[in-house]
Amino acid sequence: MIKNSFLLFYFSICSVFAQNNINKTNSIAEAEMKSASRLMNLQVNANTQNYDVTYHKLEFTINPAVYAITGKVTTTFKALSNMTTVTFDFNNAITVSSVKSGATNLTFTQNANEELIITLPSTITTGNFGTVEINYSGAPSTGEQAFTKSTHNGTPVIYTLSEPFGARDWWPCKQDLNDKVNSIDVYITAPSQYVSVANGVEVGAPVISGSNKTTHFRHSYPIPAYLIAIAVTNYQVYNQTAGVGTTFPIVNYIYPENYASSVVDLDQTPVIMNLYETLFEPYPFRNEKYGHAQFGWGGGMEHTTVSFMVNFDRQLIAHELGHQWFGDKVTCGSWKDIWLNEGFATYMATLVIENFDGVDAFVTEKQSMIDYITSSPNGAVYLTDAQATNVNRIFSSRLSYDKGAMVLEMLRFKMGDALFFQGIKNYLADPNLAYKYAVTTDLQTHLEAVCGQDLTEFFNDWIYNQGYPTYSITAQNLGVGQAKFVINQTQSDPSVSYFEMPVPIRIYGALGQQADLSLNNTFNGEEIITNVPFAIASVAFDPERHLIAANSTIALGNQIFDIDNAVSIYPNPSSDTIHIQMPVTSTLKKVIVYNNLGQKVLENSNLDFSINSLSTGVHYLDIQTTGGTYHKKFIKK
Repeated sequence: MIKNSFLLFYFSICSVFAQNNINKTNSIAEAEMKSASRLMNLQVNANTQNYDVTYHKLEFTINPAVYAITGKVTTTFKALSNMTTVTFDFNNAITVSSVKSGATNLTFTQNANEELIITLPSTITTGNFGTVEINYSGAPSTGEQAFTKSTHNGTPVIYTLSEPFGARDWWPCKQDLNDKVNSIDVYITAPSQYVSVANGVEVGAPVISGSNKTTHFRHSYPIPAYLIAIAVTNYQVYNQTAGVGTTFPIVNYIYPENYASSVVDLDQTPVIMNLYETLFEPYPFRNEKYGHAQFGWGGGMEHTTVSFMVNFDRQLIAHELGHQWFGDKVTCGSWKDIWLNEGFATYMATLVIENFDGVDAFVTEKQSMIDYITSSPNGAVYLTDAQATNVNRIFSSRLSYDKGAMVLEMLRFKMGDALFFQGIKNYLADPNLAYKYAVTTDLQTHLEAVCGQDLTEFFNDWIYNQGYPTYSITAQNLGVGQAKFVINQTQSDPSVSYFEMPVPIRIYGALGQQADLSLNNTFNGEEIITNVPFAIASVAFDPERHLIAANSTIALGNQIFDIDNAVSIYPNPSSDTIHIQMPVTSTLKKVIVYNNLGQKVLENSNLDFSINSLSTGVHYLDIQTTGGTYHKKFIKK
């Protein structure tokens, strides 16, 4: 989603979108933020947890010139426990006139907790279904700006935008991230000169009745309440097709005054769609449509099958389209996991830059995100309970968007392209997640399954805890075909003791040679000896910007290391194990350990061995190799 209510910012962001520059991700994220700076008092409503919504018939009467809505919402639900009442989230600014079950009028109350409580005609027992029809009308609350009346070029428009907490302001629903409606039918009645928009596909031709017109949309995929949306104004329609293999329609609803320029911009949509289908999987709502509807907010919102857009800049199209997979098909299971929506959509938009503009543009975009992420020393991707009620924190462009996206880039670098993209495909295809909800551990499980690594340390460092590393690295040529790197690191926030991560290094030779290395760094002061294809003349740290890091340095030393300096042991001191590091030109024959009295206490022939049996204190190693014997000292803790 992309949102901001300040009019001045709206015009400035439109100007940014109009520029043909690469770095637009930050602007998109800033625009997506909802303006409410106050805390939202929305916790999981325990009173809506005893049923599962299976179907909504949503009938709305709208006049874009009037700030009001008349609605009839017919909801079918399945009881998860015996029910004598059913509760919906609904703002009490709107008056409910009647509630029915069939022809029977039901009693109901609206309370200050923004609940509509309906007394059922009889107990609905666990596993059985009930249906209620709710009739209401009025002017929706403006507190969360979920229902907006505006104008464009002098013409009135009404549109909705419910993320995160606004659906309850204009229709009775289950607001929480715990239920998806299996299917919906939406009927919008409006003055006949206007065009209506909603999720799903338009069913038949609009029905004219006097001066009004009723348009019917059907959406047959599971959908959460906050992604259900409507818009009404004098739209002009532009149709396209997209899809790898079989195609499907793209339907765009455009302000007439913007039509000529918009159709040129919208021609980017099919190629972006086809890229995403190639990288990930077929568009999740292929049996219906994709499309856009122009609206008056400063950004966009990924309503399922129809993203609402301020304009049709390529990166805005790419971001909102990415949400159809990450946010709409698989939806974050709590606002604490919002990065599963926004980090992915941001990263998908950067993949458009990588694939359409090339590596240099991709690196420039990532550098811009890194600069923004590291502009503050702290902040986690994952939200606390308190932060998850603060709209500005939920939609933090620095953390939910940019840091979330760069964490995905680091996972891709750490795992490699093939495993990373396969893990994401498996995540999207998981029947327990597809068209349902996911939390961060679900993604971690799928990535671990394909790469065979435990990613707990990575997720703790980069998702749940805060900050970023600063590296200080020295490199040294070490004989023919080898080099030694010493890696030190400081952390910007004390929540992370050490960021364990492969470190990308580019080395250059005196004759113009170039090679990329990945050094698996796990502790401070680590010495890594590796093969190199040429003598190093200069070095660069992370030239393609795979890592979140700031103010890092790398230097090439001039001194010549002898082989004795190349043989090292770590950790030192140690309480349980020792590792011997040595050049690949030598082979270990035997290690003899002596105590400080000169007594032999251990013999071993492996580079890694246990010292649990040794007493505490100073010990000495004779490391016998094919290149000679080397003497080292270590301390047993």
